[in-house]
Amino acid sequence: MHGIDADPGTLARARELTGDDPRVHLTLGSAPEDLPPGPFDAITCVAALHHLPFAPALEHMRSLLAPGAPLIVVGIYRTASPLDYATDAVAIPANLAMGWIRNRGRTSSAPVSMTAPTRRADMTLSDIARQVRCLLPGARLRRRLFWRYTLVWRRTGTPVPPPGAEPRPRT
Repeated sequence: MHGIDADPGTLARARELTGDDPRVHLTLGSAPEDLPPGPFDAITCVAALHHLPFAPALEHMRSLLAPGAPLIVVGIYRTASPLDYATDAVAIPANLAMGWIRNRGRTSSAPVSMTAPTRRADMTLSDIARQVRCLLPGARLRRRLFWRYTLVWRRTGTPVPPPGAEPRPRT
């Protein structure tokens, strides 16, 4: 398992949680440029894609997948449509309730995951869907609560080299 994060605190917490497992490799760096070369059996991207250049990041991750491997994204979108606002009407009270339940009686400081640098999403779900249709044909994109979406796509055929890479000779 390879993990990458640009936030040292988040990476330190990941190291605490994974211990000395030799199968886990964690790197302080930026995606997609610091991702190790593939191919990978799966790539997951959780609450990070909105920090990256959307299309180039998806293209690069797509190029690193082994045939048959999934790309799984939990992303954040910007509220814009009437359906977004209707979903917010449900999500906002639920989000507040979950925050209260999870943090009720907490005397310690916020966990590292709540202190990592954040960035507002600048793409709407429609923007995301439009680009995903071009970049990842056949992907499944679903709206979720709390301004989230899930994206699942499975690579078929042979790996595609990343943009600018020399094509691999066929043997």
